[in-house]
Amino acid sequence: MGNFITKTQDFSFAPNKHCEVAHGQWMDKPLTVIKTPDIFSLSVQTVRDEMKNCVSLCPPGPNVLLLLVKPSDFTEENRETLKFILNLFDRDAFKHSLIISTQSHQWEETNVSVDKLLQECDGRQYKMFSDDLKLLMAEIEKIVSKNRMFLSFRREVTLKRSALNLVLFGRRGPVKTSAAKAILGQTDLPSASSSSECVRNQGEVHGRLVSVVELPALCGKAQHGVMEESFRCISLCDPEGVHAFILVLPVGPLTDEDKGELKTIQDTFGSRVNDFTMILFTTESGPTDPNCIETDRNIQELLQSCGGRYDVLNIKVPQQIPGLLERVEESISKRETLLSYTIKTLACGQIEDKAQFQAKLMDPKTDLAGKKMFFFFHLQKKVL
Repeated sequence: MGNFITKTQDFSFAPNKHCEVAHGQWMDKPLTVIKTPDIFSLSVQTVRDEMKNCVSLCPPGPNVLLLLVKPSDFTEENRETLKFILNLFDRDAFKHSLIISTQSHQWEETNVSVDKLLQECDGRQYKMFSDDLKLLMAEIEKIVSKNRMFLSFRREVTLKRSALNLVLFGRRGPVKTSAAKAILGQTDLPSASSSSECVRNQGEVHGRLVSVVELPALCGKAQHGVMEESFRCISLCDPEGVHAFILVLPVGPLTDEDKGELKTIQDTFGSRVNDFTMILFTTESGPTDPNCIETDRNIQELLQSCGGRYDVLNIKVPQQIPGLLERVEESISKRETLLSYTIKTLACGQIEDKAQFQAKLMDPKTDLAGKKMFFFFHLQKKVL
């Protein structure tokens, strides 16, 4: 493909271990083509290094990504690998992508994974057997003209090198444990359902270290116990901090206990925790009512309190995990300054609470009984 575009023989047919570059011309314009190694046979770290090398070989970055796919043996795992690689670039990487079908003949059969990838690339593809360079370059020029930009590395790449720390909370212990097992891909995790303390497990998920802390139910617990477990769960995520607090719920109607658990988290960790919170609805099969989340008023009200962030996970379909982690990372990228919730964040929240308490005490509209109750609550927290 590289030689076909540049009209040279600069690229060898032997497998290459590192990115190679060749130059040519098209319509009197300079053209640079980068040939990457076989990404499906490389380690995650090597892929990152080679993609970084790719960008350095065509500064300030590539205009178009050509995704070479052979439909007859393209798998869902291959698609997830390509998605991971495209996520190393700007979030609009799919808009810069063109699928190149390397099948040597017309392929009539259906490949679901190829169809999904094609949909993500807005239907853009070129079939190599057509051997029409003008047609290929016309497709490439359309992409360049439409986007008018080059691709660069995303800020999240730095984050991917460190652990991703998730805190699962909620009233339903077995549901949280099932979600933790699904995320980490570890069916033999010890059950934390009956534990009254935080339980932490970790593992490598698609090339990244992921730490999952199961927080025991806090609603209805004594204030001392709530503060103790809250501090412990943050400490278990040191030094990076918590990247997401995930309320785990089964698909279905909400209970007052479910709502109370989220309110306890918000009261304990302060208003800043809302930027880190999302809801994960779990199921072991397809939801009986696919629209139940959108149509349930109680669920919608709950979602509003955490920015509308949610996902639905079939715990028996591991292919959904990359999408879940992707949504977590998207929420991280949207935070302007605070990438994680740390012990310092918790302390700042306590200081803000104290300032609000003092302002409330000074407010002449606050009745004496209210002041006494508010003072008692904060005095108790201070003693703890």
